[in-house]
Amino acid sequence: MPETFIPAGTTDVVDVIRWAAAEGKPLDLHGRRSKAGFGRPAQSEYALDLGRLAGVLDYEPAELIVTLRPGTPLADLEKQLAASNQMLAFEPPDLGPLWGQPAGRGTLGGAIGCNLSGPRRFKAGAMRDHLLGFTAVSGRGEIFKAGGKVVKNVTGYDLPKLVCGAFGTLVALTEVTVKVLPAPEKTRTVLVFGLDDEQAVRALAAAAASPNEVSGLAHLPAGIAARSGVGYVAQAGRAVTALRLEGTDISVTARCAALRDLLQSHGALEELHSMNSAWLWRELRDAACFVLPQERVLWRLSVAPTAGPAVTAVIAQGVPGAEWFYDWAGGLIWLSLPPVADAHAAIVRGAVENHGGHATLIRADAATRAAVPVFEPQPLALMALTARVKAGFDPMNILNPGRMVAGV
Repeated sequence: MPETFIPAGTTDVVDVIRWAAAEGKPLDLHGRRSKAGFGRPAQSEYALDLGRLAGVLDYEPAELIVTLRPGTPLADLEKQLAASNQMLAFEPPDLGPLWGQPAGRGTLGGAIGCNLSGPRRFKAGAMRDHLLGFTAVSGRGEIFKAGGKVVKNVTGYDLPKLVCGAFGTLVALTEVTVKVLPAPEKTRTVLVFGLDDEQAVRALAAAAASPNEVSGLAHLPAGIAARSGVGYVAQAGRAVTALRLEGTDISVTARCAALRDLLQSHGALEELHSMNSAWLWRELRDAACFVLPQERVLWRLSVAPTAGPAVTAVIAQGVPGAEWFYDWAGGLIWLSLPPVADAHAAIVRGAVENHGGHATLIRADAATRAAVPVFEPQPLALMALTARVKAGFDPMNILNPGRMVAGV
């Protein structure tokens, strides 16, 4: 186990990073380690535990912003926002159980570092669209601020977007400001039964193009539906296509009726209300159907929605036992495969790249994650740009080296 530094504040973070830079000692930055299995294995003999940098610093419900420490548990933040009937609209998932961690341990800093967003992403935007500003410490041990505390802010380079999805390789965050939105008064989910993948994607596309303002568009093949939050209404093992509506009671009721009229020719329909609806989308958000068995390889594919069925068909032909479901109207595919040493990377990436998408290896053993690129390999020009950005923030290469790319 690496020796761990546990700072109590920004000054402590500065001291540790300056020491590490001077001594050339790489640091494994982390919070509560709920996503330690995401990305390549750490290549550091020292760890910087930012989990104690937690707590809300300033919450202004009327201004729709909250400023807090990045180690704040998402569960605590969401509970505080719910008391004011507000929410994180990007719907951050709780993915810890996918790597065998307890539920509810994820932090806001982890969601930022991994740029995690849930089913509402296609409507509300990604995590990176909701981070307004931050205070951080660079790999030089310098404190700096970026962005601000207002929704519309012009500060030159959009650094908040840059740190989202950087997996702690650029800076150590010590304070962040995010945008929040009012929580919906009512939620309903329309279910369509028995569609194959291609039929489902067409139905989802029709709903997305309609004026009904859907906020969730997912499809679960029969096997996945049977063990999900809709299993009890899955009509004897049939596939389920789910479409979520949110808003005021009157609006949701009217839009739900219109959506049912639009979809009635596609198959048998059912509705989920309130608690049952929330349960289903929470399971989809967290990919709960793939928590077990832990030894199975898990991928997350991003493709054009209409290309999803073609991509999964190629993978299913090459990998017996493949399982998947679609989110974001078909643009996101959660893919579970039997374990092998190379995680079926050639088949998966070949199928995805033929349709202009990209693939991320979410779960595999450490040896596989060290040997197989976890993130989509970059073209040479983009790789060179990424290296220059890394050198600008962390010239001594001490912040999570190797977490995203081998040898970096």
